[in-house]
Amino acid sequence: MDKLYSRLNDKPMNRLKLAISFCCLVPSLMYSGCKEDPVIIQSQCKLTPLELSQPLFYPQLIASQQNPLTEEGVALGRKLYYDTLLSKGGPHSGKACATCHIQSKSFSLNTSGTAIIPHVNLAWKTHFLWNGAIDQGLEEAMMFEVNTFFNADVSHLQKTKTYPSLYLCAFGDSIVSVENTANALAQFLRSMTATNSRYDRYLRGQGQLTTSEKDGMNIFLSEKGDCFHCHTIPLLHDNEFHNIGLEDEFNSSNWGRYAVTNDSNDIGKFMTPTLTNIELTAPYMHDGRYATLMDVVEHYNTKVKISNFVDPILTKNNKENGLQLSEDDKQDLVAFLKSFTDQSFISNPDFSAP
Repeated sequence: MDKLYSRLNDKPMNRLKLAISFCCLVPSLMYSGCKEDPVIIQSQCKLTPLELSQPLFYPQLIASQQNPLTEEGVALGRKLYYDTLLSKGGPHSGKACATCHIQSKSFSLNTSGTAIIPHVNLAWKTHFLWNGAIDQGLEEAMMFEVNTFFNADVSHLQKTKTYPSLYLCAFGDSIVSVENTANALAQFLRSMTATNSRYDRYLRGQGQLTTSEKDGMNIFLSEKGDCFHCHTIPLLHDNEFHNIGLEDEFNSSNWGRYAVTNDSNDIGKFMTPTLTNIELTAPYMHDGRYATLMDVVEHYNTKVKISNFVDPILTKNNKENGLQLSEDDKQDLVAFLKSFTDQSFISNPDFSAP
């Protein structure tokens, strides 16, 4: 254990206080066999500001003045993220955030019938949920999760020997509140950045793409594929909403953004997802209708349904009948999409169960 603490203390992200447990928190066995962490008194706490590094070509991270990043806040959020105790007594009792957001899947879940939004690069997001109903930042998004999804009774956390001490060090108050629970989770999520894909390294001049990937890039970044308008470089999304022709008839089941704004211009619009780690996050589209990346490419190639609400990007330049890509074009485009995979993100110990 001493060696483990020593190794972690070599990394700024992991200079965790001795209050953090290093028991493996497998979602279905959390707390099983784990010893309680030592209780900390306030004089032992030292709040440590945390600054995240990012490539120069990435935009400035969206920070929170009211909830600045600290090592203690991120560590608490990480522990909460993997702890089923957060959901005790609620409708999803026995589950943790990590139950549906698995690191090897870019913190999403391969499930049919819906698409779990991956927890990656959320520090740059301005809206949350597929219809963007949450637009006040990660703190509001996590408040929604704690209050609505988990319907959490945080008194369960208050009764442990561990959590009051961790809240004390992270927020200066040993009272476990819903607000600080959401703040801690928001800090952890804000720290989960993926900026080291092969394409990121290519942009930094630190690697090369294959011929097929370069051909796919030319399709992606040109009017031939028209992907770049919504999936802007480097974040691979535009923080906007689009009707991409999945349907040509609309009702309450597929209103999308319209359900939030009541603006008819928003009918059928859904949030643009990031393509970071897109190879890992099937199924695709907001309703998970497509199982593979080739299915997605084929949608834009031949299956866009034209309606009065479809985004003009999909019909401009006589594209009412699709992109008309060849089989080689489609293969190249899929190859390029896979270059967005950040392997270091899905294996980063800073984001795994503490």
